[in-house]
Amino acid sequence: MLTSASAIPRVPAFDSSLALWREGYLFVSNRCNTLATDAFRTRIMMREVVCMRGPAAAEQFYRPGRFTRRGAIPRTALALLQDWGSVQTLDGEAHRHRKQMFMDMMDAAGIGRAISIFRAEWQAALARSPRRVRLHDLAREALARMAIVWTGLPLERADPKRRTAELSAMIEGAGGFGPGHLRARLMRRRSERWARQMIEQIRNGKLSVGADSPAARIADHRDLTGAQLPSEVAAVELINLLRPLVAVARFIAFAGHALQVHRNAVEHLAPGLPDADMEAFVQEVRRYYPFFPMIGGRVLQPFSWSGHSFAGGDWVLLDLYGTNHHPEAWQEADRFDPQRFRGWQGDAYSLIPQGGGGFIAGHRCPGEWLTIALMIEASRRLLAASYTVPEQDLTIPMNRFPALPVSGFVIELA
Repeated sequence: MLTSASAIPRVPAFDSSLALWREGYLFVSNRCNTLATDAFRTRIMMREVVCMRGPAAAEQFYRPGRFTRRGAIPRTALALLQDWGSVQTLDGEAHRHRKQMFMDMMDAAGIGRAISIFRAEWQAALARSPRRVRLHDLAREALARMAIVWTGLPLERADPKRRTAELSAMIEGAGGFGPGHLRARLMRRRSERWARQMIEQIRNGKLSVGADSPAARIADHRDLTGAQLPSEVAAVELINLLRPLVAVARFIAFAGHALQVHRNAVEHLAPGLPDADMEAFVQEVRRYYPFFPMIGGRVLQPFSWSGHSFAGGDWVLLDLYGTNHHPEAWQEADRFDPQRFRGWQGDAYSLIPQGGGGFIAGHRCPGEWLTIALMIEASRRLLAASYTVPEQDLTIPMNRFPALPVSGFVIELA
């Protein structure tokens, strides 16, 4: 792949937007494999961009202070997945200060409480479910209710069914355009109005929540000047807790898919196995399956890498899926094999489905540990459950952002 003496090649196409739309998650790797490189230059939406993949590229991309997310993510995705004023749009000390608020929620006690709530909500969702159900739908219902309770908000003030629909629409609409995206934008506005009301009622004492609850932490958070976050920004951050937890439903659907499709690789799994064995399976699901495709950055600090000088303002796309499938980082990268994670010591730049680098200084998802814990719990529930998998379309379209099995993975409960 690239060496320090090599230059970053340009693909022959004048603009690669249509190719990205056609090829989806495979767009970057297809060109890297053809050009025998880990980075190339092209245009997307008529804008110059460098596309990168692999651990070495991720290490460059996630160096603290080197990139900003501002102006690097399409407005359509930003409006649904983060929105202006959120932690992901901040840089430097302001970002670290806000990020610490989220990291403080992810201690062992907080994660343990979330898993306990999820376990109860999973059982309740099963009891309400029809005999034949999409695993993705079952999981997102349980996750949405869990997320609301975990943040400290009362379910009766949240209208869980409506919140589930709104949060799901944000995820589904982020990768597209047209009527579906516009509908998701409208649903997000409705969700933001609700979240803003919750924040304001916590602040004026009309809604009592635990002092250490995530909702209270957001409502009480002070910026570097000592000022409370504007209620609109606090509402955005509350949604930025709820929505990613609902997105874990995709990983749970992929876990069910793996248990069905890759039986030889998972025949050793059982619900009572130690966490280490379950975590190896979950990590392979996170590595193997398509979650978030890529992340964009604008250069803040000019630097040189692989014979190319990156100037301030340059646009770079890091391929998350391609890095998780990098042929030099992962032996037989396109084979599903949980055993590769037995004894794995971790790597901040090879396994990056939820971002890379450090948690505090970088933009790695603060909910990664909670995601893994939720996936372990859901996988145990699936292994212990009695269900069959009816005939269905289990293919995963790689040009759909975000990806999901065509059928949503339907199960028939006993």
